[in-house]
Amino acid sequence: MAHRVCPWWLGYVLASPLRRLVYDPSKILAPYVREGMTVLEPGPGMGFFTLDLARRVGTSGRVVAVDIQPKMIAGLKRRLAKAGLLERVEVRLAQPDSMGIADIAGSVSFTLAFAVVHEMPSAERFFAEAAAASKPGAALLFAEPRGHVPDARLGDELQAAIQAGFTEVERPAISRSHVVVLKKA
Repeated sequence: MAHRVCPWWLGYVLASPLRRLVYDPSKILAPYVREGMTVLEPGPGMGFFTLDLARRVGTSGRVVAVDIQPKMIAGLKRRLAKAGLLERVEVRLAQPDSMGIADIAGSVSFTLAFAVVHEMPSAERFFAEAAAASKPGAALLFAEPRGHVPDARLGDELQAAIQAGFTEVERPAISRSHVVVLKKA
């Protein structure tokens, strides 16, 4: 499958409250995110999950949201500011070949990779960077849309995660998604 990034204008649709009818961020994140955590969110778009992540980490935690598209980042910052959550989220512009997160090595407790790994130029590079940023025992919720990612591709991505030092913990059910929760060894 060719590398393709979601168009920036689709960010408005993906951030819509109507999407909560299928994906409830509160229910998806509740088992994994607590006050005071440092959370990594690659590909946040305009923040469908980011606002809930910021509320969950509280004033003592932080979310590092990394996107490759400046227009997505601008929309995300507007939504965070409107919700009064901008100070809890560090928004970064990534480069095509790197998330640019070497400075947070070993500090991340949870990574949310929701419908994003298939858009990365290299799953191997993505999981290697996520593993380097993660504390030992950190969780990574890895979800891919069933309509875009066939089983074989998911298997390749999962193998890249394992090679980076993650182990599979569980496969929770999330509508219309392949989902694997990983843990850093």
